[in-house]
Amino acid sequence: MFKFYLKPICLMLMAMIAMRAGAQEKIILLNEGNWQADNGRITYFEDGSVVSNEWFREANGYKLGDTPNDIIQINDNLIAIAINWSNIVQFITPDGKAVAATEDVPNNRKLATDGRYVYISSYGHECMTVNGMEYFEKGFVAKIDINTFKVVDVVEVGYEPEGIAYHNGYLFVANTGGYAFQEDHEYETTVSVIDAATMDVIRNVDTGQINLYGKMSKSGQYLCINSPGDYYDVPAATIIFDCNAALNGSNDEDCFITLDYAATYNCTTLDGRFYAIGSRYSYYTGEYTFNYIIIDPARVIESYGADGIVEEFPGTVLSDLMGLTQPYGIYINPYTGYIYATDAASFAEAGAMLQWSPEGELLGRSSVYINPAHFLALPPDGHFPSGIEDVGSDKSDTEDAYYNLQGIRIKAPKAGDRGIYIRVSNGRSEKVRL
Repeated sequence: MFKFYLKPICLMLMAMIAMRAGAQEKIILLNEGNWQADNGRITYFEDGSVVSNEWFREANGYKLGDTPNDIIQINDNLIAIAINWSNIVQFITPDGKAVAATEDVPNNRKLATDGRYVYISSYGHECMTVNGMEYFEKGFVAKIDINTFKVVDVVEVGYEPEGIAYHNGYLFVANTGGYAFQEDHEYETTVSVIDAATMDVIRNVDTGQINLYGKMSKSGQYLCINSPGDYYDVPAATIIFDCNAALNGSNDEDCFITLDYAATYNCTTLDGRFYAIGSRYSYYTGEYTFNYIIIDPARVIESYGADGIVEEFPGTVLSDLMGLTQPYGIYINPYTGYIYATDAASFAEAGAMLQWSPEGELLGRSSVYINPAHFLALPPDGHFPSGIEDVGSDKSDTEDAYYNLQGIRIKAPKAGDRGIYIRVSNGRSEKVRL
């Protein structure tokens, strides 16, 4: 009898493994938990259902930490997570296994990478580096070498820096000054531009808009930056920022457009636009008001804000979003176009994650954990195209250049070499398989 049942069971297990290996939707969702409760969790979602709401603990046997607030993929084998109140930058593999962590960057916030280093913003005033402790009056950005997981360089920016993006060898950092209500400084209004190689601030672009708070989305040369105002008399706004204009030396006012909408939760679409859910809170009324928009950043810049904004979401996405109790995140899978959003409900109980097809058909609503906020899609084929966008932007190359999938330039493949590479020719990049 044992032999009779063994083969069907083995076949079933093999089929399950094959299904998981061929999964298209692989979503990691950071649940912030409650601040100072040390109950942050990771949800792992695959092809229509939640696999686990305690993915990190199940993979490693211990808790993730207190208030995780950003996640990025660095290369095929490495993911970074900023865990703010635990003062930890946690590194894991795509199957959830912890491989390293650093506590050298206290009060860490948001992450960016070039495939070789991880860059992270911090509200803190000190940072342990390979050269000893560094101290700052304001906030800073740290540069972490993924070979050693040590901070190799650091630079001071504005007070309480938040969103950070990497573009063409430079970092763009949104400064908030968010502690202005309790500390002896004003709100910030600037975006700091940093040479990532030297970690020098080359300029600060003044947007004239206070409190540039939250994670920013990037579409080519454009950034979507949220400003919640001061929650009293200064209204919320959205900054569409042109990185190339800033790098080319344009005047501050020519580097961005301000829109009279909030973009509290925003993401980039497959066609380069931004989805934004704006959540405006007023201490006068104690109430939230929302806006739901799609932004075409190129048209916004070209028209000086007169065009490029619509509310025409696909399918039932808009009506479903408007039915959420407390929207807390929005995301589009960059590999498949599937749409996701989260509902934090009361902020103290299990939230929900919604999934739509690219055409806007609601496919399901899954129970997750407290304050579900930050998404990362894993590539269906296991290969993450790190650095591809930026390596293709150097138009000074006259000969073909080749990069590996971590965005590192390599010698041209020879006859007989096998693998997937990025070939850059005349400023254009394409994936080639040899």
